[in-house]
Amino acid sequence: MGSQGNGAGIPSPYVELDREAWARLREEHPMHLDAQDVERLRGLGEPLDMAEVEQVYLPISRLLSFYEQATGRLHKVTSDFLLERAERTPFVIGVGGSVAVGKSTTARILAELIRRWQSSPDVALVTTDGFLYPNAVLRERGLMERKGFPESYDRRRLLRFVSSVKAGQAEVTAPLYSHLVYDIVPDEQIVVRQPDVLVVEGLNVLQPPMPHVNGRGAGLAVSDFFDFSVYVDANVADIKRWYVSRFLRLRQTAFADPESHFHRYASLSDDEAAATASDIWDTINAPNLVENILPTRSRATLVLRKGPDHGVDRVRLRRL
Repeated sequence: MGSQGNGAGIPSPYVELDREAWARLREEHPMHLDAQDVERLRGLGEPLDMAEVEQVYLPISRLLSFYEQATGRLHKVTSDFLLERAERTPFVIGVGGSVAVGKSTTARILAELIRRWQSSPDVALVTTDGFLYPNAVLRERGLMERKGFPESYDRRRLLRFVSSVKAGQAEVTAPLYSHLVYDIVPDEQIVVRQPDVLVVEGLNVLQPPMPHVNGRGAGLAVSDFFDFSVYVDANVADIKRWYVSRFLRLRQTAFADPESHFHRYASLSDDEAAATASDIWDTINAPNLVENILPTRSRATLVLRKGPDHGVDRVRLRRL
């Protein structure tokens, strides 16, 4: 166990542990998921198994339970100080990282483990895909080739959503996104009703506040409402390889549906599909990762570092 500097003589705010050391921190935290649960929760082509859940995610679940309890106590203390009635406020967790790195699987596993806590909290999981502008708006603004970049999201609406849930509003709605049609579904929405825990997963959830138009300071960011955040990290070359591999598998699954936006890729040969996926990665996903997503890694509470086999091999936890 130890911390690492940034090469400039400044101590790192993180303590870094290898997987074996991290796994020991589970202690007696109970395991309530079985092999069928893990199979249901893992993403396409991800070699997630029970050992990974036990060694990586159970210690996170234990840590989150401590944070959730401590945050509740701090909220009550603050309310008492202000002579206010202490209203229940949800514990909000952000999960960020690149396309194809496994952040959606991480978010699903954490949400499921939290639901199995002894207190049986109500957990809502929302992805930021629903806050992408509809394709018609993206086309109008010339942003279809930058879908997933920060400017392709309705950040104001996302901010209002998270802040409203955090404020304890009885019912808050979010747009519904369909990966099948690659667009927002008109007249449909997700409804969140005062959860105990909200998990927000997406590419840019750890983005810093945007500067005001007049250049005077900055506003709020979605991450300002997080009580805990996770960044799923890996070598860029490995993520590209996983992305291409997933693209090839999707030809037999989602792409095979005639209603799919990507149905035109279903009939590609292996070589054609690999070349297409590589080009999409190099022109869209890699620039977004390097320019916008990777720089937010240092804002996370916890960083999960994956090795070439897609398994987490190192964990970094920010010191308080």
